[in-house]
Amino acid sequence: MSEKKYTTTSGIEIKALYTEAKPMEELPGEFPFTRGIQKDMYRGRLWTMRQYAGFSTAEESNKRYHYLLAQGTTGLSVAFDLPTQIGYDSDHEMADGEVGKVGVAIDSLKDIEILFDGIELKNITTSMTINATASILLAMYIALAKKQGADLKQISGTIQNDILKEYAARGTYIYPPKQSMRLITDIFEFCSKEVPKWNTISISGYHIREAGSTAVQELAFTLANGKTYLKAAIDKGLDINVFAKRLSFFFNCHNNFFEEIAKFRAARRMWAKITKDLGAADEKAQMLRFHTQTGGSTLTAQQPLNNVIRVSNQAMAAILGGTQSLHTNGYDEALSLPTESAAKIALRTQQIIAFESGVTDTVDPLAGSFFVESLTDEVEAAAWAYVDRIDAMGGSVNAIESNYMQNEIADASYQYQKEIENGQRISVGVNKFTQEEEGLTEVFNIDDSIRKLQSEKLEYLKATRDGDAVEKALQKLEEAAKGEKNLMPLIIDAVEKYATLGEIADVFRRTFGVY
Repeated sequence: MSEKKYTTTSGIEIKALYTEAKPMEELPGEFPFTRGIQKDMYRGRLWTMRQYAGFSTAEESNKRYHYLLAQGTTGLSVAFDLPTQIGYDSDHEMADGEVGKVGVAIDSLKDIEILFDGIELKNITTSMTINATASILLAMYIALAKKQGADLKQISGTIQNDILKEYAARGTYIYPPKQSMRLITDIFEFCSKEVPKWNTISISGYHIREAGSTAVQELAFTLANGKTYLKAAIDKGLDINVFAKRLSFFFNCHNNFFEEIAKFRAARRMWAKITKDLGAADEKAQMLRFHTQTGGSTLTAQQPLNNVIRVSNQAMAAILGGTQSLHTNGYDEALSLPTESAAKIALRTQQIIAFESGVTDTVDPLAGSFFVESLTDEVEAAAWAYVDRIDAMGGSVNAIESNYMQNEIADASYQYQKEIENGQRISVGVNKFTQEEEGLTEVFNIDDSIRKLQSEKLEYLKATRDGDAVEKALQKLEEAAKGEKNLMPLIIDAVEKYATLGEIADVFRRTFGVY
């Protein structure tokens, strides 16, 4: 009878015993940053404790933000509803049934003013999970910062703005790839001069993993996309030593503890090489900085309190892997948006790890582990094989247009599900250790009346704003979109006149077309 074979989620074989690894000569804070981007890591500064939140109306989400800030959250992370993500106002027929459901509904600058009411943008970092309409939401945020009197050179935060992974894994794209890349590089260029502390893109592996990829595929496809953004910015004439400092990454943290740690360590090493090969000489431009979210797809509706343990395990892996920012999921998110009590437990999970576990007392505590060092090397080698294959195809855009990435993710997802169903892979409470369901007493529900409220607000806005000024701003934007001028100043002008998100997105639909 053959001995059972143990592998990671990416199919990397795990030996029963590791007795050697290559000598560890690297130091934290030094190229290629395997051991972290800071010399003193969490002794100097803890990761930013973010809680991803946004639902219903701006008024309701604002209350949750104040609650989270009062509980000790150190950064806000905004979830937008589906119509906002794909460029439709709440009163559009395509928005029916989706307003306020998976995030907050934002139709105009007025909603952003309400969303951050009582919150000084100069005192908080804000991450916004927005892609196809990222330029419009960033414009609204900048317009509000100006109204608050904040110094734009000092405000900081991140827009996701990663459209390539939308084509590959998630689906909330609007315009064709070339035109989408134009909007992204316009943001790079504008922010490098006007909002220099803003992270202009968060290149996301999170959604690639949620779509069913392995850890290695998540790493490889994310870095291949990052390489494409670097080249697009260089082609626009931007200096890699300047703009690469404002790129960040967004990774998933799944259940396989050591594979996830190895993935994060390999990611820094690979990105350092990619940036250096493309001409980055400044060490800060070679550093991979990343936010982590615990794996949403790992949460189970069965025995939901088990998710507290899953999230703790994943959070610890992200921290031992050297994350700069972390969101921990609520235990009830397989059933609904997180309740306040679930969001609080998720935040307390981070605080207990930070202040009680001792893992923050030394830098890269797992360095030199025979297993971790060997696994980091193996994850890196497997990821480079994918990156080289994508390079041979001509880069990420070609790989996406030929469905290569999509097919690889689909195959991995199918394999994972098959292993769950045949019992090869154990999911506690799902295919083993099951019980009669008790269910949760409290779940978070969003009322369908939100659309009516948002539509009434839109009607009032359009009746009270300066319609001629809006029309002129949109006409100027449309003319510029036909040429090569940077569009960000014109988008900001339009949102300041209270043009709606849908009106601005429609300008680009007419000019760029729909993919």
